[in-house]
Amino acid sequence: MTTPLLSLTWTDHVTGRQGFLVVDRLVRGVSSGGLRMREGCTLEEVTGLARGMTMKEALHYDPEGRYIPLGGAKGGIDCDPRDPAAYGVLVRFLRAVRPYVESFWTTGEDLGLTQDLVDRAANEAGLVSSIQAVYPLLDDETAARRRLAEAFAVEVDGIGLDELAGGCGVAESVLAALDRAGVPYAGTRVAVQGLGTMGGATARFLARAGLHVVAVADIKGTIANPDGLDVEALLAARDTYGTVDRAVLRPGDRELPGDAWLSADAEVLVPAAVSYAIDTSNQGRITARWIVEAANMPVLPAAEALLAARGVTVLPDVVVNSGTNAWWWWTLFGDIGADAEEAFAHTRRAMRALVELMLARAEADGSSPRAAAHAIVADRLPVIAERFGWYR
Repeated sequence: MTTPLLSLTWTDHVTGRQGFLVVDRLVRGVSSGGLRMREGCTLEEVTGLARGMTMKEALHYDPEGRYIPLGGAKGGIDCDPRDPAAYGVLVRFLRAVRPYVESFWTTGEDLGLTQDLVDRAANEAGLVSSIQAVYPLLDDETAARRRLAEAFAVEVDGIGLDELAGGCGVAESVLAALDRAGVPYAGTRVAVQGLGTMGGATARFLARAGLHVVAVADIKGTIANPDGLDVEALLAARDTYGTVDRAVLRPGDRELPGDAWLSADAEVLVPAAVSYAIDTSNQGRITARWIVEAANMPVLPAAEALLAARGVTVLPDVVVNSGTNAWWWWTLFGDIGADAEEAFAHTRRAMRALVELMLARAEADGSSPRAAAHAIVADRLPVIAERFGWYR
């Protein structure tokens, strides 16, 4: 990967807060990548995320599919989403970057923001849609927009399909790794950091597959139970930021410090909240066999090297959490309809094939899954560039 095509920093004239937009690549003139809001967000972070989006798009390239990969991009705002001033900052940021959203950056929810909030702010900023740049690439824009709107209206047991699609992909990544290792689902223990959109959906799918979710962490701390938590009760008691109302805890549930999920007695850890959660100072506490990156960039490279030396396998974010982005485009381009079962089936097939390809490549090359994912991308990018062209 080379220097991003576009990198900009914006300063809010009202609060002094900063926002960032990085476009790593354009394919057919368009890029894809969500907008996050968190205290401490940096340009460096957004740059890494944009590069990751280029990889996610390439990994899901299917010459037989209607969905054509886009380039990678990302936006970020350095602000606590709980700050009373946050929504105003979001609107002003989108107003400032409006020409880019209209022309070549398609975006949506990410850490700290829901799609409903992004849509509301985009409308207030004068945008037709946060993904309007892709509309000229659609065969039938009206039908495509209607299909996506209908998909966003679908709920499964009280949770929107848009929230569940990514978690379905993360869960299938876990199950594919267990199947390859010959580990049964029943009795396999999981700890999840973050019970928001991605973490909550992942916990639901894994619990329904028979795994025991023994710990979940939110901003208030870690909730743990070695016999397994009641995931559905916890999901029903969340607020919009993924914080669980402790009133629903059962007698056997324990409240522990916020970082206790790291050392949970579990085979699988799913960091599904913030970037840089696992570093060289805390990786030694991890006893799990697998770390499955539902969040973007949760494991620092130096920590991953130490984990690998101890036999801990990290399944990388560029593969594991790519289902959310892919679901948007599968739906919009018409590979799937506004139907939950069709969406889940398509996501499971695509993610399982991708995870199995990555793990087989890692085994053949004697490399890590992350290195294998990068190698797959390196194989696919020239094909995409030749067929569709960069930057155009």
